[in-house]
Amino acid sequence: MDTSAQRNFHALGLSEALLRDLADAGFALPTPIQEQAIPPALAGRDVIGCAQTGTGKTAAFVIPIVERLSSLPKGQPKALILAPTRELALQTLTTIEKLGRSRGISATVIVGGADMQAQVRGLRQRPDILVATPGRLLDHMWNGTISLSSMKMLVLDEADRMLDMGFAPQINQILDALPEERQTLLFSATLPADLARLVQASVRNPVRVMVAPSATTADGVTQAIHYTSHTDKSDLLLSLLGADKDTALVFTRTKHRADRLGRMLGRAGHRVAILHGGRSLSQRRAALEGFKRGAFRVLVATDIAARGIDVANIGHVINFDLPNCPEDYVHRIGRTARMKTTGRATSFVTGEDRSQLRDIERLLGHAVPLAPGSGAPPSGVTAGARHVRRHEHSSTNHAKSAGRYRRPMSRAARAESSTPNPSAMKHS
Repeated sequence: MDTSAQRNFHALGLSEALLRDLADAGFALPTPIQEQAIPPALAGRDVIGCAQTGTGKTAAFVIPIVERLSSLPKGQPKALILAPTRELALQTLTTIEKLGRSRGISATVIVGGADMQAQVRGLRQRPDILVATPGRLLDHMWNGTISLSSMKMLVLDEADRMLDMGFAPQINQILDALPEERQTLLFSATLPADLARLVQASVRNPVRVMVAPSATTADGVTQAIHYTSHTDKSDLLLSLLGADKDTALVFTRTKHRADRLGRMLGRAGHRVAILHGGRSLSQRRAALEGFKRGAFRVLVATDIAARGIDVANIGHVINFDLPNCPEDYVHRIGRTARMKTTGRATSFVTGEDRSQLRDIERLLGHAVPLAPGSGAPPSGVTAGARHVRRHEHSSTNHAKSAGRYRRPMSRAARAESSTPNPSAMKHS
């Protein structure tokens, strides 16, 4: 057994059984978010955790859930974890399976795009934890196959992303169905203004764990921008991919462009997979698992699926299209340089992207450096225009700026819910 894992996690007050599972799963040291969030969560306190993407937030709530539920009687689910995407829900399940093994803690996933009857069979196994996307959870609640009356713990994972995808009405309905006496753990990479309303409605006297200011990027990411044109983007992408052998995650703004780009890269001889909300659950799982195993070198994805991509050692994140929402830039480039590693993030900028780039740099508090070999800035974009005044970015400042960029729930986001019930909210 890895004694360093036992010694360091032991200081957090964990059981010997969980310490063994942590060591077996390769957890060597608690990350800052884990070290600060786990003790109050173990004590039953509500927790709001804000940390960069890729800093171990999932284990920060799975560990206290496993410990707390192990002392409760079995028979009904006692913990609910809400996630914005199917991929994130499935990866949370994997963490629970690794860390709950010795304590006999089980979970089932309730997500859109999967067979509801298979999910009902999973519920009949009486799992301790439900990991769900909001829309499909409401489907089961309406059908009478899930009741939340026995819940003792609620986790809102990637809460900012759920609001950004338009899930606020569904989350409010779920909150209304939960017992008032419960523990709530809310984790997010950013703290936009609309998240404050959700915090007020869902947590009581929380312990706030702020490992990094909202919208902070990982230290190990080397950021750069390439000025280009729409017609030259594909050639630039092929050039970047040909310059090294790093695994690459390429983001597009739409699923149709992701499909076209994936076909183009495949014709060019690259091992490529595609991930977006318009693909089936089995297709998305195959793409993500193949990318993890190294069967695919390049993964082309949209923002809808971005939060579910937790793959070690991604060398290069390429923003083929800049995101509409500046916070998505932070989450995109957070797919590389995870857990204190290093990586690169390159963004393609056209003349039509001036406002998006300005909003991104305002959120970051600094200009993104120009990549070596980049073309000249488009007309109207000068070094002076790109200057961003450096100033202190408190979470309040970030919330004010981020609140301006909330966007309505997209069609792909609605596919995450997969809610056929006619009484569903308009965002279902």
